Amino acid sequence: MKLVNIAVARPVTVWMFALGIIIFGLVAMSRLAVNLLPDLSYPTLTIRTEYNGAAPAEVEQLVSKPIEEAVGIVKGIRRVESVSRAGRSDVIMEFEWGTDMDLAGLEVREKLDVLFLPLDVKKPLLLRFNPNFDPIVRLALSRSDQAGSLSAAQQVALRTYAEEDLRRQMESLAGVAAVRPDGGLQQEVQILIDNEKLAQLKLDISTVNRRLTEQNINQAGGRLETGAHDYLVRTINQFATLDDMRNLYVATVNGSHVRLSDIAEVRDAFADRQSITYVNGREAIEIAVYKEGDANTVQVAQTLLNRLDSLKKSLPSGYELTLVYNQSTFIKNAIDEVKNSAWQGGLLAMLVIYLFLRNVWTTIIISVSIPLSVIATFNLMYNQHISLNIMSLGGIALAIGMLVDNAIVVLENISRYREQGYSALEAAKKGASEVSMAITASTLTTVAVFFPLVFVDGVAGQLFKDQALTVTYALLASLLVALTLIPAMAARETTNVVATASVEAPVAPRKNWVYWLTLPLRLVWRALSTLLRGLLLVLTLLWRLLSKVCATLSYPVIQVVQQLLQMCERAYRRLLRGALQQRGLVLVATLALTALSYALIPRLGFDVIPSMSQGEFYVEVNLPVGTAIEHTDRVLKQLAGVAAEQSSVDRSYAQAGTGQQMTVDPNIGGSHWGRLNIVLKQGSSSADEQQVMQVMRLAAAALPGVTAKIDTPQLFSFSTPLEIE
Repeated sequence: MKLVNIAVARPVTVWMFALGIIIFGLVAMSRLAVNLLPDLSYPTLTIRTEYNGAAPAEVEQLVSKPIEEAVGIVKGIRRVESVSRAGRSDVIMEFEWGTDMDLAGLEVREKLDVLFLPLDVKKPLLLRFNPNFDPIVRLALSRSDQAGSLSAAQQVALRTYAEEDLRRQMESLAGVAAVRPDGGLQQEVQILIDNEKLAQLKLDISTVNRRLTEQNINQAGGRLETGAHDYLVRTINQFATLDDMRNLYVATVNGSHVRLSDIAEVRDAFADRQSITYVNGREAIEIAVYKEGDANTVQVAQTLLNRLDSLKKSLPSGYELTLVYNQSTFIKNAIDEVKNSAWQGGLLAMLVIYLFLRNVWTTIIISVSIPLSVIATFNLMYNQHISLNIMSLGGIALAIGMLVDNAIVVLENISRYREQGYSALEAAKKGASEVSMAITASTLTTVAVFFPLVFVDGVAGQLFKDQALTVTYALLASLLVALTLIPAMAARETTNVVATASVEAPVAPRKNWVYWLTLPLRLVWRALSTLLRGLLLVLTLLWRLLSKVCATLSYPVIQVVQQLLQMCERAYRRLLRGALQQRGLVLVATLALTALSYALIPRLGFDVIPSMSQGEFYVEVNLPVGTAIEHTDRVLKQLAGVAAEQSSVDRSYAQAGTGQQMTVDPNIGGSHWGRLNIVLKQGSSSADEQQVMQVMRLAAAALPGVTAKIDTPQLFSFSTPLEIE
């Protein structure tokens, strides 16, 4: 094969090419994003519309149905359904797999722009589901000196500090897309109209609203040009104090001017609470941090955690900032487990190869294919925008055991030619060329198994695409290494590292001005050459010493392995001889075992991703629709108290009502919804987790009118396992 001949004849070129792959591969690896899962883009869009104060029937007739009719003709749509609740409409659109969701989103926005909805309806929001859009870090801002419930002033101060200071400092960090504080109290000015006085004066509420709008303005007034200057005119007439609002002129009735204070009470109050957040039983402000779409989850979380100490030092006296959730911890643990499995599998593969081949140099030649193929895979992953996740790293770990197959076949054939008396150079050329087509066909058959997964539709296709591509890239890289670097190294097996052949003495140069000008450079070159030769000599001696030490230490193990191999060979010969004599019995037994294996399939579970214990679970409660948020809060407090009594529970944090939570799930929302997250202590077992879950299940069942769901955080979820309509 021409490629093999070039590699053997040009070893320096091969090594330079390999060195370039290593350098670029390491750079690409440092730039790869680290996520828990591949980029999962479900073909769904959710249109969320807020209609404050409207009943579900009004939301359905005035919002949900018009939106459904407008977007029902979008190309590629498969199903449209809506959930109309008090004050909110969610229209969920499912598209065919393979639909370009960016173009679909643009088309949906075009339909919404020409849709006429009631004037008091907020602008519809277009949401897309992606598990990577969940907050990567949750913090809790509370008071360390809190004895009981926080006063209204303390809650306002906490929320204001989180909005004005912490949010601004965190959003400036690289990779942070949004910071959303939730909980506490928000100030608002309330105008409480006296209906009796309004009726006596024969006024209506629309008149009051119009006067408030007309007198509280801040708008551009045009451009004023003079001979010397140009001025931008702006009309500013905003209320500065509550007294300004109280003195607002509303109308003239029977010759008397009616002020706003005559018909209403103006006061500085608080907005209705949309959520209440607790951490370890203490009321707090939850701060959810969201990352940018293409940002590295682990890196963004680490940047935020590095800034956490300085944020804590800048807190006012009595304030406390606590980390309650960090998604990167689970990601790092999962990826570290895969990395450990990968390098441990590589070392075991090298050890097994050495025990079989009993040659240090041959083992090193074969072992070079593992890291070089993996590093080459990082280049291709970076080019295809594949992140480091449990699927792609799992593909690399899966491929590590197959990376050495091609190298072993090539070296085995080269060794056969060496035993026939060929030189190392000729043996490398003939041996590698002879099996080049065989290992190419073998590699392509394996690639043909994994690569078609790229074209699978649905969630499974998006999950396993990264794994299929990484396995394919690694196998193709190992094939290239086996056909180039392996024969190039095998051809130099007996070549002396330090040249000892005699050469003719160089002719002394003429001592002209060029001689004296280049003398310092030649002296430096001679010194470097002498140093390099000495270094190569030391490396040669160390190599020979290492080979002898390895051979001496591993001699007993090698002898045991050889004895076991000989025993297996003799047993296999006897088994094969008996199987050939009883062909019918072997065929029947094989078919019977196959049938029994298929009979076990119904007993196996089926799932896309196995459930993973993260040392955390949640209790989601739903009370009757319309339940006040204070009642939901009391239910969560009772459950948090039960959780605090368990010895294996480290901490808990709860949220009553959705508030500022960013979610596309239409089933989550309203003051009747709440969630209690329970984090177990480090080192807790699955049995401890199940025990605490059972305790919480019994505690929730004892509460009247409460529907509870206990589950662990899912890597991703799309719908319930079973729905009956």
